Order: sequence, then C-alpha cells, then structure tokens
Amino acid sequence: MIWVAATLIAATAQTVRNAAQAGLTREIGTIGATAVRFLFGFPFAVLALLLAAAWWPMPRPDLTVIGWAALGAMAQIAATAFMLLTMRDKGFGVATALMKTEPVTLAVIGAIVLAEPLGPARLGVIALATLGVVLASGATWGRAGWGAVTTGILSGALFGLSSIGFRGALLALSDGGYVIRAITVLAVTLGLQATAMLAWLLLRDRSSLRGIASQWRLSVGAGALGAFASLFWFMGFALTPAANVRTLALVEVVLAQVLSGRVFRQTIRPAQLAGMALILAGVGWLLAVTVR
Repeated sequence: MIWVAATLIAATAQTVRNAAQAGLTREIGTIGATAVRFLFGFPFAVLALLLAAAWWPMPRPDLTVIGWAALGAMAQIAATAFMLLTMRDKGFGVATALMKTEPVTLAVIGAIVLAEPLGPARLGVIALATLGVVLASGATWGRAGWGAVTTGILSGALFGLSSIGFRGALLALSDGGYVIRAITVLAVTLGLQATAMLAWLLLRDRSSLRGIASQWRLSVGAGALGAFASLFWFMGFALTPAANVRTLALVEVVLAQVLSGRVFRQTIRPAQLAGMALILAGVGWLLAVTVR
C-alpha cells in the first residue's frame, strides 16, 4: 500500500504545482515557467539528500543510473514545456486531462523496454481510465484547436517516457531502500535538468532568466512543490511498475477539474463529470487487481 499513498501525495502536490506554473507562464513565458520547477527544485533535492545521508548509507550512481536518469530528465523538460503550451491554449483542467493519456504510452514502452507486461486486467484499467480522460477533458473535438490537443497528447507521451527513465534509474540503483534510492535519483535528475535549463537560458533566453528572478517568491514555491511531488513519484516508481503509478495518478484529473472550477472559474459540464466517474472507476479497478 505504500506506493498508493506515495502516488496520491504526489498527484495532489503536482496539481497545486501545475497551477502555480500556469500562473508563471503568463508572467515569464513558457520556457521560463518550465525552468522554474528544475532550477528551484534542485536545492530542495540536495537538502533532502544531505538530511537522508545522516540516516542511511548513500548509494553510488553508476553510468547506467545516470543514463536512465538523463533520459527521464530530458523527456520531462520537453513534456513540461508542451504541458504549459497546452495550458495556455486550452485551460488548466483540459491540459491536465490531455496529458494524462500517459498510461497508454507507459503500457507500451514499459512492456518493451523494462519487460513489465501488464496483463488483460491492467490493460482494461488503462482503457477505462483513458476513456474517462477523453470525456473529462471537456474539449469540443469538432471545433477544438487541434494544435493544443496535439501538444497535450505529446506532453503525455513524453511524461510516459520520462517515467520509464526514472523507473529504469531506480531499478539500476541497487543499493539501499526505496526512500534513499528515490532521493538519490531525484537529486541526480534535478541536477541534470537545472544544468540544462540554466545553460539554455544563459545562451538563448536571458530575458526569461530575468523574469524568473523577478518572480522568485512564486518560483521558490513552485520549485519546492515540484521537488516534493517528484520525490513521492520516485518512491512509487521504486515500488511498482510506472504504469500502475501513473494510472492511479489519473485522480489528478479530478483534482484539476475541481481546481479549475474554484480557482480558474472554468465550468465543468455533465460529460466531464461522467469522465471523472470513469477515471475513479478505473482507479478502483486498478487497486483491486494490484493491492492484495
């Protein structure tokens, strides 16, 4: 049951973090808002690693671990950028729903790359929950902006690839329990991401860097929430296949729609409520087939 609790904590923190990043996008642009979660999350990851070192022996990441982490890190940067683009064009709740087609990607890639076949029951769970995502998105598909729909689905696919990278890194890091391995991979991942984003901003987009500095209070909060959420995602990945974690995480769609209604004043239609009900049914089915 630990992975269930970790996933629910991560999904809640990520929903709040995404809302903060959506606000930052209007102030400092897509690239700047993408960089915030990594630049301001990395110090919190280092602090967590230092505190953990007082309790547990530190694992030693090798090149295999770093390679998997780099795959996850770069895919997550791209996924975050596409997510923020979708939020700008289609709204917060819709963007969250579209990118949550991620479990489909995970089901395919995880089976091929990590040899984690899901079986008929879990595939049924993913199909049911994904149908719920389509309905909960609230998009008017006949006249929707297909560019935004495409970026949302691409964001989900890249988030799926990033989850495979993080799961691979955690499995390759054989020393220590799931908590210290999660903290170690988190620090490595955010270090890679912060370095890549800082280099890009210094070379290509210094105006966004100045914008980040001007919005540092909100950026610190988004970074802290991002690191906190990622730590619990990684704990989940260390304990069960990534597809299980990300399917359960579809409860984030429900949280996002509630937040959209209360904070962003977006209307939730009956079809979206039906979609959220399907998501919750899929999550219940997942728990029934995985938790013994």
